[in-house]
Amino acid sequence: MTSGPEARLAELGITLPEVAAPVAAYQPAVRSGRYVYTAGQLPFVAGALPTTGKVGQGEGLVTPDDAAGLARTCALNALAAVRSLTGSLDGVRIVKVTGFVASDPSFTGQPGVLNGASTVLGEIFGDAGTHARSAVGVAVLPLDAPVEVELIVELAE
Repeated sequence: MTSGPEARLAELGITLPEVAAPVAAYQPAVRSGRYVYTAGQLPFVAGALPTTGKVGQGEGLVTPDDAAGLARTCALNALAAVRSLTGSLDGVRIVKVTGFVASDPSFTGQPGVLNGASTVLGEIFGDAGTHARSAVGVAVLPLDAPVEVELIVELAE
């Protein structure tokens, strides 16, 4: 495997999207010293949500597997926001992932959904992708998105 996240993106065939336009009064990412904090990123694909609704088991709900794919998309959108400030993902270490899952009240699989984000970060960053994480179930997310992910990353000196 080639070293560095930028090379790994190419190896994995992943092209980061354009930074998603904010849906309210905030910035997609802000740098403070050696850290970049992203806003919560929704699973936008080409400017639109591919699906909406609550995550759970049963008819009319977003499946946990589909939600994990959406969490992956959220993480890639967050990386695009980071790269927009840093110019490159080389020298980036993932510190913290916070994920929110719009959940059916009986659904308790939020950690599994967030594995979609954590797994892709590990594939891209290797050991530098090992992070702390929170997976939170919520009643509703902006635009009725099923998942939202935010990152805290540390930049090399």
